[in-house]
Amino acid sequence: MPMLGLGTWENTDADECVNAVQTALEMGYRHIDTAQIYGNEAEVGEGIAQADVPREDIFLATKVWIDDLDAEGVVETTRESLDKLGVEYVDLLYVHWPAREYDPEETLGAFDDLVAEGLTDRIGISNFEPAQVDEAIETAENDIFANQVELHPLLPQEELREHCAERDVELVAYSPLARGKVFDVPELQGIAEKHDASPPQVSLAWLREKGVTAIPKATSEAHIADNWASLSLDLDDEDVAKIDAIDETDRRVDPGFAPW
Repeated sequence: MPMLGLGTWENTDADECVNAVQTALEMGYRHIDTAQIYGNEAEVGEGIAQADVPREDIFLATKVWIDDLDAEGVVETTRESLDKLGVEYVDLLYVHWPAREYDPEETLGAFDDLVAEGLTDRIGISNFEPAQVDEAIETAENDIFANQVELHPLLPQEELREHCAERDVELVAYSPLARGKVFDVPELQGIAEKHDASPPQVSLAWLREKGVTAIPKATSEAHIADNWASLSLDLDDEDVAKIDAIDETDRRVDPGFAPW
């Protein structure tokens, strides 16, 4: 799984979404993330189709929404997702939230069936807390490959990072730029000036230092390129320590059905 991907949450303008995916792939991105609830799987698929990149070189992920986590819903909506995306399989299929219709045995049993059918290569979970991660690991026949959660310098998720690392579950960070809040953090601004970089690049480089995959949303070519440039930014120990010491917490995504 490439450690930097393109997120597509709230990218609902059809042309903009297609162009963003195509632009990112042709720039060098190889990880694209979407979800059923985003309403843009068809556009993501069109962007993939228009890019001059072989499908087998792309790590593609989508997520099953909480209304469809019963066994029948998982299978039916995943097939619909594949049709919209225009692909025969996804590389990673997530349980979007452990909420509403989520039942570990039924839901993950259906995910196991999809692996057996070749419709997804890997099983993922999203927004799972430590106890729920363990329950999923114990329930699914296949390995739990990744847990996608909000994670950035203002929500470092130390306990969850350690917990998943001990269980060989990858962490994928959504909203890795704290939905734009990283621009306003003095510590990130200072480190960005030191390296002639941008605060988003600093945030993404910090996540990479922590072994976390990031999927920042970007629509314009300039923002897609700015995030891509974070791969060439190497933070030193002082930089990482300064970010670790930020004394501010700001969770940007907090729906009523969240498990925390």
